[in-house]
Amino acid sequence: MGFLRTELRSIGRYVADYKNEIVVIGSAMLFLSLDRYHQLGTEWQSSLFYYLLLPILVIVFLLRKNPLNFGFQRGEIRKWASYVGITCLIAAPILYLTSRMAAFQGYYDMQHFRLGNYFWVTFANLFGSEFLFRGFMIFGLKNRFKEGSILIQLIPFVLVHFGKPELETLSTILTGIYFGYIVYRTNSFWPAFLIHMFINIFFVVSVNLLYLR
Repeated sequence: MGFLRTELRSIGRYVADYKNEIVVIGSAMLFLSLDRYHQLGTEWQSSLFYYLLLPILVIVFLLRKNPLNFGFQRGEIRKWASYVGITCLIAAPILYLTSRMAAFQGYYDMQHFRLGNYFWVTFANLFGSEFLFRGFMIFGLKNRFKEGSILIQLIPFVLVHFGKPELETLSTILTGIYFGYIVYRTNSFWPAFLIHMFINIFFVVSVNLLYLR
């Protein structure tokens, strides 16, 4: 019994010391699992509910913090605007060339592709997911883990890409670190969201509208 009491006290101290971090990581993984097995309505509706609304409720009612401090603010806009511009310029030719690959053609080729509709669906999807990974997780963990929060959010970010073309999944290891680094340095998740939007839209347009069949 003495051993059990000692272990329970040890567990209690651990939970007390890492309460906020347990809430952030645990709820993030819970929301990802719920979205995987209990998607609500369309994909973008589910993303906004599980990855944006529920994390905000956790911030307000469990962490008792201001959601604006989780990356919603503009941060160092001059710094991150440079990151966004340079990254998009470098990424464009790489994306165009990789969009010619058969694996991506087979996965992203869409019949009756409509750019306007795809843009807004992607906007909603990525706004939710970027907030979960680069807003909720990084800003929820950075006080304790500092730059380590970038690596923690990387793990679920890569996992949610399983099932997509192999090269894309492998690339998320680098992009996940890069997005996290930019967010950490600039105190805003907006640059990661904008870059991710550009990558997604440019790539799918390259497959569906710029590919000469």
